[in-house]
Amino acid sequence: MPKSRPPATNTREVVWKSSELEPPGHILGYRGFHAGAGRAGRHLVTPDGMVRLMFGFSGPLRVTNVLDPARSVAAASMAIGVHATATLSEYTGPVHGVTVVLTPLAAYRLATVPMASFACRTVDLAELLGARLRTFVRRLAECPDWHSRFAMLDRLLAVRLFSGPALSPQIDWAWRTLLRTAGRYPVRQLADEAGWSHRQLERRFLQQVGLPPKSLAQVIRLQAALRHHRLGLTWADAAGAAGYHDQAHFTRSFKALIGCTPGRFSAITAEAKEHGPLDAPPDDAVPASLYATTGPFQTRRAGDTCAASPGG
Repeated sequence: MPKSRPPATNTREVVWKSSELEPPGHILGYRGFHAGAGRAGRHLVTPDGMVRLMFGFSGPLRVTNVLDPARSVAAASMAIGVHATATLSEYTGPVHGVTVVLTPLAAYRLATVPMASFACRTVDLAELLGARLRTFVRRLAECPDWHSRFAMLDRLLAVRLFSGPALSPQIDWAWRTLLRTAGRYPVRQLADEAGWSHRQLERRFLQQVGLPPKSLAQVIRLQAALRHHRLGLTWADAAGAAGYHDQAHFTRSFKALIGCTPGRFSAITAEAKEHGPLDAPPDDAVPASLYATTGPFQTRRAGDTCAASPGG
């Protein structure tokens, strides 16, 4: 079990723990971080279709939209909605806290508000929760080690997820289908198989995911190329494996989402030798259940048992 030891003044500690919530999948896990005074961090965070909740015991961390630097938020605790473009996270220690990485569908159940209101935004949680946040962060900080903090988050999130609004089965299926196919499933076909118009599908995605399905598919395809590259493929081969038409198509999409060329990205990530508070979970920490679907979605007739309502 990961343990928390107070680091020396100028040391740094980062730990990852996958969530043990059942059923597995929507809460990916927790990243605990602690950087002492004098330690600085600068990390490029690629869009990955996930939401992050950061609870900071000290801080702050600054998050900046790479393609729109004027959109910058500095806070100890924050909610980072699903993004279509990269962000830059920066700090100068001391910083200490825990980040929860979860799917936008889980975030929708927790927040009970449309995910479009958080999409492509970073929000200071203190402005939303006030005294409730301070009480919770204090309790979290007082836990004796990382394992205790992660267990506390599991208990809290289990209660909130159980009491949250139900997900549309069509959206859950469509979202998982995009993940399973690395963003290469035609959006029009998603709508047809869900029994909706293209506009209905987009509206439901904005409500429960935050991004339109086409934008999410672009993010997922980019992540597929990044995974292939991490496994040792050249950028050209990674682009082909992820389904890009050619290298030019890949480079255009890469720059539109991350703000630099693949070559420049390699140089930037090589400089960041340590994980940051908002980095994605390890590839082997993402559960297979996240990609599981039950085949083409079929809406049932109104008289059938467990009928799926298009407005669900």
